[in-house]
Amino acid sequence: MLAKSSTEIVRQQNSALVLAQLRRHGPLSHTELSDRTGLSSATVSAITAELERHAVIERQEQAPATGRGRPRVSFTQRRRCGFLVTVRISSDQIEYSLVDYGGTLIDRLEETRRGQEEAAHFAPALRQTIERLCARSSLSLQEIRVVSISSKGLVDPADPVLLWSPVFGTAEIDFNRIRGEGLEPDILLSNETRLVAGALARMVERVSEEKGEAPPRALCALSLGHGIGLGIAQQDSSGEYQISAPDFGHMLHLANAGLCRCGSTGCIEATAGFYGILRSAFEVPSDTIPARFVPLSEMEKLAATARRGDRQAQFAFRQAGLALGQGLGRMQSLNEKMPIYFTGPGVRFYDLMERGILEGMGQSRAIRREGLPPIHIILDETALVFAGHLDLGLEHMDRTAISAGQDPMV
Repeated sequence: MLAKSSTEIVRQQNSALVLAQLRRHGPLSHTELSDRTGLSSATVSAITAELERHAVIERQEQAPATGRGRPRVSFTQRRRCGFLVTVRISSDQIEYSLVDYGGTLIDRLEETRRGQEEAAHFAPALRQTIERLCARSSLSLQEIRVVSISSKGLVDPADPVLLWSPVFGTAEIDFNRIRGEGLEPDILLSNETRLVAGALARMVERVSEEKGEAPPRALCALSLGHGIGLGIAQQDSSGEYQISAPDFGHMLHLANAGLCRCGSTGCIEATAGFYGILRSAFEVPSDTIPARFVPLSEMEKLAATARRGDRQAQFAFRQAGLALGQGLGRMQSLNEKMPIYFTGPGVRFYDLMERGILEGMGQSRAIRREGLPPIHIILDETALVFAGHLDLGLEHMDRTAISAGQDPMV
């Protein structure tokens, strides 16, 4: 029994290697899979045969360029093996995407949020939208294998329950409620900036591999916008990135300072979030209840005023930068030096915050000793969130396919 169990574990590990390479590099031949995984030709043959038998992967044949000789045979995911639905919950809208097992986007819907009163009805409404997606693409609910959901805020580490978010406040949402009546997917719930950090880690790995360089051992993503989010990717002993999302935006910045959306006072977000910047620019009392959503157009107007030389507007952006920089300085003091990637809608105002960011970081002894870390600006955070959903959701489907053993996913 022990030998059988050990053999099964090895089989699953080897299958995971094969599916991971197909996921990262696209269609690969038998020889390429053997080279990239380090597995023997016989082992690759056994794994691909089993995955084909269970309709997880399929063969593709491509005629040689000269028109003579044997066609090139490669393996790829069988697209209809199962489907993934991703859900991005942001301050003003909800984005739903339907993706097949091969990672191809099939359909996308966007809905405008109606307000915090929707919290009690959000999970049933989400299910209704999944039903719409399936109907539009002529899919059955049973074909939805995974639903991957993201939001800013705090998530339960064990269950798909949103504990607190700037969107719904303290109203908890149990996404298990979408299950039933033919819809029984695995549900993944993630902090949004955690997905961003994971997608950035994958992107950096690919770029480093193309250049023949070693990727950084750690990196962080700092999302600027209505709220402030941080994601950290750190390599473990095997070289794999482990992703975390510490509650950076709600770390204490100044005691008894501005009121934050979380109900505390003095959080970094209360100074550096959009509502905090507006509050400072217009000299609104610090205990004023924060706006749950600030239109980007209002921030653009304030930024234009600052760029024209308005000193109070400039001060508000600089104070936001100072709060971010001091927080990053503390973070770097607790971790190794790592590149920082600024993302989110707030990066369009980075020029107004940069002076404060650098000043705040420079107050950290660790940064004064080791120097400033590399800083990068990523404009399209939405694409990173979607890429993070794909990485998480499709890899989960891969693991499900492997652990199914003799039971095919179709």
